[in-house]
Amino acid sequence: MIDQWNWFTGRIGIDSFSIVVAWQNPTTSELIGAGAASVVVIGGAVTVALLTWFRLWGPLWRNWLTSVDHKRIGIMYVVLAFVMLLRGVLEGVVMRTQQAAGLGGGFLTPEHFGELFSTHGTIMVFFVAMPFVAGLINYVMPLQIGARDVSFPVMNQISLGMTAAAAALVMVSLVVGQFSTGGWTGYPPYTGMDFQPGPGPDYWIWSIVIAGVGSTLSGINFAVTIYKERAPGMHFFRMPLFTWTALTAAIILIFAMPPLTVAALMLAADRYLDFHFFTNDLGGNMMNYINLFWLFGHPEVYLLVLPAYGVYSEVIATFSGKRLFGYPSLVWATMAIAVLSFTVWLHHFFTMGQGANVSAAFGIATMLIAVPTGVKVYDWMATMFRGRIRMTTPMVYSVGFLILFVIGGLTGVILANPSIDTQVHNSLFLVAHFHNVLIPGVLFGMLAGYHYWFPKAFGFRLDETWGKIAACLWIIGFSLTFMPLYVVGLMGMPRRTVAFADPAFQPFMLVAVIGAAVVLCAVGALAVQLFVSIRDRKANNVFAGDPWNGRTLEWFTSSPPPDYNFAVVPEITQRDAFAVAKAYGDAYQEPPEFEDVEMPANTAFGFILCVAAGAFGFGLVFYIWWLAALSLLVIVGAMIARSFVAETERTIPAAEVAADYRRWLDAVRAAEPVDRTQEQGAANRGHALRELPEGVV
Repeated sequence: MIDQWNWFTGRIGIDSFSIVVAWQNPTTSELIGAGAASVVVIGGAVTVALLTWFRLWGPLWRNWLTSVDHKRIGIMYVVLAFVMLLRGVLEGVVMRTQQAAGLGGGFLTPEHFGELFSTHGTIMVFFVAMPFVAGLINYVMPLQIGARDVSFPVMNQISLGMTAAAAALVMVSLVVGQFSTGGWTGYPPYTGMDFQPGPGPDYWIWSIVIAGVGSTLSGINFAVTIYKERAPGMHFFRMPLFTWTALTAAIILIFAMPPLTVAALMLAADRYLDFHFFTNDLGGNMMNYINLFWLFGHPEVYLLVLPAYGVYSEVIATFSGKRLFGYPSLVWATMAIAVLSFTVWLHHFFTMGQGANVSAAFGIATMLIAVPTGVKVYDWMATMFRGRIRMTTPMVYSVGFLILFVIGGLTGVILANPSIDTQVHNSLFLVAHFHNVLIPGVLFGMLAGYHYWFPKAFGFRLDETWGKIAACLWIIGFSLTFMPLYVVGLMGMPRRTVAFADPAFQPFMLVAVIGAAVVLCAVGALAVQLFVSIRDRKANNVFAGDPWNGRTLEWFTSSPPPDYNFAVVPEITQRDAFAVAKAYGDAYQEPPEFEDVEMPANTAFGFILCVAAGAFGFGLVFYIWWLAALSLLVIVGAMIARSFVAETERTIPAAEVAADYRRWLDAVRAAEPVDRTQEQGAANRGHALRELPEGVV
């Protein structure tokens, strides 16, 4: 493609477009790629048309794209995660279908299959799991600590913009050029110029670098917010468990993301500047890359799973009607996991020949990390023991997690043994294991949090029937898809295999593709649930703010909350502050006076950086040097211009704050208090029946 280079379009030629390639060579594999590209193009066109038809560009710009409100930014993160989830699941279904037909060669070319497993892993880790985690933390954490916003609202907007720009690059790769075939880890030499001179690895590199900058900024923002913005009296051991896990995730982000960003930039130097950091000649060493990647990669697992643990802690305590059992042990276990996560990365390459003693040390560390995780599982089960359990949708996800995640954890302990790991390395046993950890551990947790906090964000409950259908389909589909892979992995089937010759594998692959279809149905059920819930939103309105008889501060405000979150910042005297306030009748009292509230003003800064960063990455991918240079100038210019903006805040008058607060109090007083048995009925308007919670005397 370099031979086609010209100054204006770089190395983009007519044959760079997947639709044109399919027209010229209409094979099944090319037609599938062109179909996916068409969906992206048509989906974008339909979105633009609908926004124009309903005249939504103005509200979209004023209320969302220029907003620095942590709640709106959190919602946009989650929307991005769901959009990318749809693509990730569809790619997974195509891969499972290909492998089900793999005995006869299947219908995909090896190159197309390589692109699929590369984009699938990249999307699910960097553009589904991480935005989902960032979205929930963004929305919930400031509310839980009694803050009005995060410490750096504009930086929060920039973080979202960087993530969205990187995700857009991955989506554009469907239409123009091809993505990398080097896997989601981007291992050299597969991603070097000798093996892949095309734009694929460059797409991967710049999407990772841009998203990595945004994630690092998010980690700094979350950590500073938790350290500096907590409500008066909220000591560290009065923080909710979700906030604790957000703090540990932020610390991991700060220390784990830079190695990945640096490794990706060094790989870019190999490709663009003919450096030899990771090449097979002239002093290069690919093992340096692999160490740098997994120095990020394994802490990344816990960066994702710890906030999910926090979600499960909140959900299980709320829907068991009890205080969280073993709160101090859960906190210490969380911190222990965060520390140990940086000591186990070498178990990803036990087969690389580093010696028995080194492998044994990392194997022991890997086994040790199961101990604090086990403490958490027992604490959650003890919380449920003799509790007043309501099997709501979030609890269905939580119970599914407890069962399936333990299986994944046990297989992880098995893989911690270097001699066993050597036998199953790069087999489907490994694929089954990490999906067994990440889907129940992370995705189920994010979906549980989505259902749990959706009423807080939008003021109405999600439909419970369709929610349970989706949850059950996720659990069944996951089990059918990945449990058979343990068996074929032990039988010797390698991962990333486009076809196979052993007919003994086929029955298990057929079960797996059925499971993938069930997972796709689960995604469809989520879409139906959202449609039904929006349709019935008036009947399920919970503006009073407390639909689940919640225990923490996010329920101590209207649903959705005002821009400033709290009319008066609450003072905290013990854990589960809202549950205690409700028990003693102190929850819904009007403060003696209201004050003006200063909040950050909207700005287009983050949106400008988002567009410029996306254009910068695209220009570098296709050697369009003028576009890359212009985009870089826009980024620098926007930063300079922002430094001259004097008015960065807006004032909300005390009268408006008082009016909002009294409107909420009126709604609370008008709503009939409901007990746990009425939570899913039309009577639930967000006012829980007053009762003495377990543990409050």
